[in-house]
Amino acid sequence: MTTLLVIAKEPLPGRVKTRLTPQFTPQQAAALAEAALADTLRAAAAAPATRRVLVLDGTPGPWLPDGFEVWPQCAGGLDERLADAFAHCSGPALLIGMDTPQVTPELLTVDFADCDAWLGPAEDGGFWALGLAEPDPALLRGVPMSTPGTGAAQRERLLAAGLRVRELPRLRDVDTAADALAVAALAPHGRFAAQLAACAPVTR
Repeated sequence: MTTLLVIAKEPLPGRVKTRLTPQFTPQQAAALAEAALADTLRAAAAAPATRRVLVLDGTPGPWLPDGFEVWPQCAGGLDERLADAFAHCSGPALLIGMDTPQVTPELLTVDFADCDAWLGPAEDGGFWALGLAEPDPALLRGVPMSTPGTGAAQRERLLAAGLRVRELPRLRDVDTAADALAVAALAPHGRFAAQLAACAPVTR
């Protein structure tokens, strides 16, 4: 009975994965972003959920599989956009981003029977997943995003609300060229790894 939310940007050159340049061209960075999103959506499609939603900044492309609703992202900072996604859910929901193509359906199979929230910490100090048994946008609004303390701040917000929090495994986001190499090695058979192999050699 879970809604699975994937929040993402349309993979357009110059708009996504800008930290992958100059090791990659903007076109290559966008291709890698598209591959990461495709791998993420494939995992989400195979995970148990009653509803699957892509919360998108942009326009859907051929990379979107069947079975997903598409909701537009609202205006505002990332905390507002995440909060708005949860605001449209009426039951348990799990939200993930597009930066962890190594994610698997098993990682997205969460049970709220003995907890109120799930948090998936990222190696950079953020978080790659957030699940709420009873979605409440106030749990996200005002949490500082895209900082080394984002994950800890979000966890503290959940605990301060009296929620029982369980953690998912820590994953590495793809932000830099070093991240791309490391994550591709973790999921060598995915579309992301294949796209990385097709790109020009990375400057190390």
